[in-house]
Amino acid sequence: MKTPKRLEPLVEEGLIDEVIAQLMSGKEATVYVVRCGEKICCAKVYKDAEQRSFRKAATYQEGRKVKNSRQARAMEKGSRYGRKMQEEVWQNAEVDALYRLANAGVRVPQPHLCHEGVLLMDLVADADGNVAPRLNDVALSEELALEYHAFLINQVVRMLCAGIIHGDLSEFNILVAEDGPVIIDLPQAIDAASHSNAAEMLDRDVINLRSYFSPFAPSLKDSQYGKEIWALYEGGLLTPETPLTGKVELDESVVDVAAVLEQVEEAIRENEIRKMCE
Repeated sequence: MKTPKRLEPLVEEGLIDEVIAQLMSGKEATVYVVRCGEKICCAKVYKDAEQRSFRKAATYQEGRKVKNSRQARAMEKGSRYGRKMQEEVWQNAEVDALYRLANAGVRVPQPHLCHEGVLLMDLVADADGNVAPRLNDVALSEELALEYHAFLINQVVRMLCAGIIHGDLSEFNILVAEDGPVIIDLPQAIDAASHSNAAEMLDRDVINLRSYFSPFAPSLKDSQYGKEIWALYEGGLLTPETPLTGKVELDESVVDVAAVLEQVEEAIRENEIRKMCE
């Protein structure tokens, strides 16, 4: 096929030898199957912000670091330079996450490079060497659904132990390779320690998995893995080997409202006294 304009620099530099086919075009990028020497890879070409339809992108950028204060100010003002920096931060987030997660033993595509809005990485293939199907397109028995769910819950745990939450995990961004599921699409990945909604985003990812797998495996319907995982993480007890039950013990103790109000009033009085003494 004709080389897309965004891929021409990589072809000219010899990083890509041939563009074989367009694999898919999604809300944030267009992905191509390419040949790099003897190896078949995929090239993810990010769409410009004006073309991208991923909603609430700003929500995912909370806590992401930039190189210096000038860049941060430009991003806050929304200047042309600032928008360019936002795009770089958005794209680099996926590259950084892929490297960190691969090193942590999470099954993600191995990245090779990111240049001018193009991410070059391994192609996830099935047993026949073809492009691996999405989880949504794979027929599941109850046994296989339970196996894949348990595996993916462990992947979520490994991600969290590496300080990362996917933020948009579902059956549509999990591929089923020859040797099992592979997690893809990570530009919206968030830092677990610095994002104010980290617990909610983790739980949403896990609920998405439960919603997909429970029709095949009804025993998963009432599981609470997300809340269990976060509680262990907050308590400093979470490791990739931590056994999980999918159950959370609810705190049924009665709150002493009067005592709480008394503490609030005491704090207000102390604050007023402090101001009078200043």
